[in-house]
Amino acid sequence: MGLMKVLAINGSPHKDEGNTAMILGPFLEGMKEEGCDVEVLFVKDLDIKPCNADMSCWFANPGTCYQLDDMQMVLPKIKEADVIVWASPVYYSGMTGPLKILMDRQVPLSMLRNRAKKQKMVLVSTCSAWELSMFDPLIVQMKALYGNPEEGYEFAGALLRPMADSMREMIKAGETAMVDRVFLAAKKAGSQLAKEGRISEEVSQQVSRELMPRDAYYKAMELALDQMKKAVGKSP
Repeated sequence: MGLMKVLAINGSPHKDEGNTAMILGPFLEGMKEEGCDVEVLFVKDLDIKPCNADMSCWFANPGTCYQLDDMQMVLPKIKEADVIVWASPVYYSGMTGPLKILMDRQVPLSMLRNRAKKQKMVLVSTCSAWELSMFDPLIVQMKALYGNPEEGYEFAGALLRPMADSMREMIKAGETAMVDRVFLAAKKAGSQLAKEGRISEEVSQQVSRELMPRDAYYKAMELALDQMKKAVGKSP
C-alpha cells in the first residue's frame, strides 16, 4: 500500500500504562516497521467539550465548529489520516465516555469528506471479562459508523483482548510465553494492515486467544479483587 499516515486515538484513562496500550503498542510498532507515519493521541490529555448538536457546523459555518478547544487540532489530523485506530477499554459495554465525545465532534468533517478517499478504521479494545462477546456492542457500533464504503470508510479489522487483566499478572508470575504470542500477533496485525490493507480473521483470533479456562480466570480475578480491596482499606 505504500506509506500510510496512521492516527491512533487512545481513550483509556490510563494512557500508555493501561491494558489497551499493551495491545496498541505492538500493533503500531508493526506498522512503523513497514514505514508508516504513526501518531498517538491520548484523549485524557485533550480539552474536548461535548457536541452541542446545534448543526451550525453544517449550516451557519459549514465544516467549522464554533467551539474553541482541542478539536481544532484533532480534526485536521483525522481528516488527513489514511488509517484511524480507535483504542479503548470496554466501559459499560461501550467505549470510554471521553473517546465517544471526541468521536461525536467529527460532525464538521462530514461536510468536507472526500468520499473518493477510502479511510481505513481499526478498533483496538480490551476488557476484563473472559467472554469475547463483551466486545459485540463495540463491533456493531464501529461497523455501523465505518462499514459503508460509499461514505469513504472501510472497517479494516479489530484487535480484541479479553482477559486483559490476566496479562500483567502472568507477566509478573514469569508466565510470559502465551502473553508474548499475543503481543507478537498484535505486531503482525500492524504489519499486515500496512502491507495488505486489512487485518485477517486468523491474526485477530491470535490476539484474542484464550489464556486460561474460564473458571480458573474468574477464580484468579476474585483473589485479585480481594487483594485490591484490602489494599484500598489500608490506604489513608
